[in-house]
Amino acid sequence: WGTAWTVVGAILSGLVATAMVRTFSIGLIQPGAVLSPELAVSVLVGAMAWVLLASRFGLPVSTTHALVGAIVGAGLAALGSRGLIWSSISAKIALPLLLSPFLALLLSVLIHPAVRAVAIRWEGSCLCLAPTYRALITVDAHGTTRTLFQTTAFGQPVADVPAQCERAGLRGLTVGLDTIHWFSSGLASLARGTNDTPKIVALLLLGGTLTSWNHSTAQAILFTSVAVAMGLGSFFGGLRVTEVLAEKVTKMDHAEGLSANLTTSSLVLVSATLGLPVSTTHVSSSAIIGIGLLKGIRAVRWTTVRDMVLAWVITLPASGLLACLTYLLLTMRS
Repeated sequence: WGTAWTVVGAILSGLVATAMVRTFSIGLIQPGAVLSPELAVSVLVGAMAWVLLASRFGLPVSTTHALVGAIVGAGLAALGSRGLIWSSISAKIALPLLLSPFLALLLSVLIHPAVRAVAIRWEGSCLCLAPTYRALITVDAHGTTRTLFQTTAFGQPVADVPAQCERAGLRGLTVGLDTIHWFSSGLASLARGTNDTPKIVALLLLGGTLTSWNHSTAQAILFTSVAVAMGLGSFFGGLRVTEVLAEKVTKMDHAEGLSANLTTSSLVLVSATLGLPVSTTHVSSSAIIGIGLLKGIRAVRWTTVRDMVLAWVITLPASGLLACLTYLLLTMRS
């Protein structure tokens, strides 16, 4: 489910990707700098190697952080400190990445009480189907059935409370809070695909020019390729990270999970639309921590949070070092 919506988000990200693509392809490097193919390969290898290694151990590190670290590391090796636009790196990338976790924590704390209030009053809805030869039936608050009119098509009366379908002797499909939570997880996955794909596409353009970016065919090929790659990565390597976020930070019920997903998807989608590179991992993790804090400081497993924060701190230098070493190896003259 999550993998499918990640792919959908990755493909749809092409509609709002121009600003993000420019930031990560030419917005961080001084105009006129010679960008070699080795530089682009080094950035991809550095970021990819670190993310795969961290995911192997279930550490929810940021792909965005890994990409930024790799760009800086390979950029320093290839162009020197003067080859990078440090003002853009700090204002367009570092600042949004730094502020987004705190904003996500605050937003989840504000959203969850409203979600919880609605969840307490609403038990769900039930869609009941009557046979073709019977009347259309409604169910009132007391579970009493009432015939409105005869019909030869399937009737679709809806009960506010699922138990009323059973009391009325009808079979129905229950749409409860768990169902809404399930759909919200798909929305969060869509946001992840929308947020991360333009950054990876930008690196595929690094080392060349943006002339091909104006062709719709080139855009479709690039975004589809990245979407497939992200889908495969999520399917085969995302389970460990998902288990850490879902179970090892704090215990969550459906209302709490829904609040965390709404926080993540709304913040990430708005940021992606504005071209602001935030980390989906940091946003979702911070939202979950915020939910846990509402239940008390002891509800959060701080050892897990400690490991996550340590992985976040290490990501920038680790991916940068890997990218730098890769560039030096690729450009080594025998």
